Amino acid sequence: MNFQLRKQIILAGLAQQGSVEVKELARQLDASEITVRRDLAVLAEKGLLVRTHGGAVTLALAKEPAAFANKAATRQAQKEYIGRLAAAEIAEGDTIFIDCGSTTFQLCPFIRHLRIRVVTNSLPVVNELAGSAVQLNVAGGEVDGERQAIHGVVALQHLRRYRVDKAFIGVDGISVAHGLSANGEKEASISLAAAEGARHVYLLCDSGKLEKDRYFAFAPLAVVHTLVTDAEAPPLVVEAYERAGLRVLR
Repeated sequence: MNFQLRKQIILAGLAQQGSVEVKELARQLDASEITVRRDLAVLAEKGLLVRTHGGAVTLALAKEPAAFANKAATRQAQKEYIGRLAAAEIAEGDTIFIDCGSTTFQLCPFIRHLRIRVVTNSLPVVNELAGSAVQLNVAGGEVDGERQAIHGVVALQHLRRYRVDKAFIGVDGISVAHGLSANGEKEASISLAAAEGARHVYLLCDSGKLEKDRYFAFAPLAVVHTLVTDAEAPPLVVEAYERAGLRVLR
């Protein structure tokens, strides 16, 4: 198969899925991984895609705004609804983890009055809950100014020292077939570290992210115990997650 034909197949896959992986492309194109990497490099130089570790993503996905303020401004009503549902799962005396997502942030107004302990890597969560009845435990590490979050090796080490009753995490995408996915590895690693130390893991995810795969798949559905979404989630999709073993709140 010549380069022009491989190029068409690669770009068609990107248009359909948003991302491609070297190993899968090598199988699909009946070519070596070295050849696929070379093709991706050429297409990246032409400005047709953006290379990632292990594959490539579309230009639109690579440029997708990740700043906390931008994310917080989208689907605000759905996120507030999810926050209210999830907050009802929290009881006095709980120790919980809240990640740096804009959906998980919506928990804050509904838990300020509770005498609980909150472990977090989110600066907005810290600002919102400071001075409330909540006792805060903040992960140390490097501050990501754009995401308003603390990431890095030190933050991971910090989180792995604690055991929480409930972890509330977010994702950029989730599907029955491929599990949880993200636009970046840093947030994914934080979510995994928190989930490992939690008795119960809640995934807060608006319906727009259901059955959407991002380029970095980082965990199977089995990591999550309860999916909290909004009323716009299609019933058939909800049923699929329930059959997969998740409790779904909507």
